[in-house]
Amino acid sequence: MADFRVTVFGGSSPKPGEAAYTQALQLGKLLGEAGCIVLTGGYVGTMEAVSRGANEAGAHVIGITCEQIEDWRPVKLNPWVQEEIRYKTLRQRLFALIDGCDAALVLPGGIGTLTEIIFFWDELAIKASRRRPLIAIGSEWKTILDTFCDLMSSYIPEQIPGMITYAPDVKTAFSLLRQDPNWPATSNRHQ
Repeated sequence: MADFRVTVFGGSSPKPGEAAYTQALQLGKLLGEAGCIVLTGGYVGTMEAVSRGANEAGAHVIGITCEQIEDWRPVKLNPWVQEEIRYKTLRQRLFALIDGCDAALVLPGGIGTLTEIIFFWDELAIKASRRRPLIAIGSEWKTILDTFCDLMSSYIPEQIPGMITYAPDVKTAFSLLRQDPNWPATSNRHQ
């Protein structure tokens, strides 16, 4: 595969053995088996699970970390990241995760994950970055973002909601990603 880079956003709360962690692990494995370069926030929860799944499937995993998060809580780079790119601020980290990918997948998460999805979406909406897949996984995102668009419809041009694709699960999200016109035609790994 020609260095197709996928950023995965998601919450830091899930622990090994929990359904959300297992789902993220499966997503990382699918991306890794397809030969993607996988970017995550580099720490715990779904970031760790995606990194682990991708690493164990043979993918290159990049963790984007920052001092502000580590100053806020005691956390360190997860062991499945092969390359760390470190920044001072949370903003720099967010820009790197968004700017450094060919597509983004969003697992369930909290306010930080919501910030990531909204910022990426806004960049697409104002054409500050090239059009890339933004796929939100889980019915929660569809409910939250559809409600927002419905309640604020007078402020949101009609083409904006369609810039996010929704998937009920990681397998569907991966299938949708592979249907994107920018998905490389050939891969050196099985799909």
